[in-house]
Amino acid sequence: MRLYFLLLAGLLTGGLTGLSRQREDHTLSSLLSKDQYEKLFPHHHIIYTYEALVKAAASFPLFAAEGDPSVRKRELIAFFAHIAHETANSRPEAPYGWGLYYTEEQACLDGHCTVYNTGGTSPYKPAPGKSYYGRGPLQLTYAYNYGLAGKELGLPLLAKPELVSQDGVIAFRTALWFWMKPQPPKPSCHDVVCGKWKPTPEDLRLRRRPGFGMTINIINGGLECNTNSPVAKEQREERIAFYKYMATLLRVTVEKDCDCADMAPYAP
Repeated sequence: MRLYFLLLAGLLTGGLTGLSRQREDHTLSSLLSKDQYEKLFPHHHIIYTYEALVKAAASFPLFAAEGDPSVRKRELIAFFAHIAHETANSRPEAPYGWGLYYTEEQACLDGHCTVYNTGGTSPYKPAPGKSYYGRGPLQLTYAYNYGLAGKELGLPLLAKPELVSQDGVIAFRTALWFWMKPQPPKPSCHDVVCGKWKPTPEDLRLRRRPGFGMTINIINGGLECNTNSPVAKEQREERIAFYKYMATLLRVTVEKDCDCADMAPYAP
């Protein structure tokens, strides 16, 4: 009888250990090493460290953690492609090596971007003397976004929007917050890349389909999707180029159609 209990305890312990390993295998650090991160972002700003990213990702346990390893990597490089595009200091000699270089929207540093200092119809009103231009990996903008992100992340971002460009963990947390959060009728970027989002017949009529192009639509579709503007085309193509470049480095296949050129954007 005692031997039976010992064997049972061993099986239970082994099972729990196996579950623990399984959970550990789905952490970001198991998917991406520091060395790989540094190769993807060799000129990143001092606040955008690998450690800051890993710590921020711990607040979003489903990020790059659903599906098989190829799906998880595809989500990771989709996220990386967008944050690289949003923060790049483009250099002709190494066009894809300068992502995560900037922490703030460079065109707004002189304080003239007051258009962002609005809470709209939300309860989040701008604090006196503060500016809400783009900051962080995904360039969080507008007082209402700072306010909502701050509330959901437990951070005083309305009162101290500068935290998003000064603290690497906070910066990555705001970017991951946007990536993981559905904005009805928009799905989350996470659900799109993981295959959890299923387009409705109306979505299909408007050519909204799963893939990287849909993440462009979610992030900046109003300016970049379904338009013949040369500037918009250039922006889309840079995002896609980052995506494919990072896919090569991390050895993961991506879809052939990565664009949103024919995809209807969402209403403002």
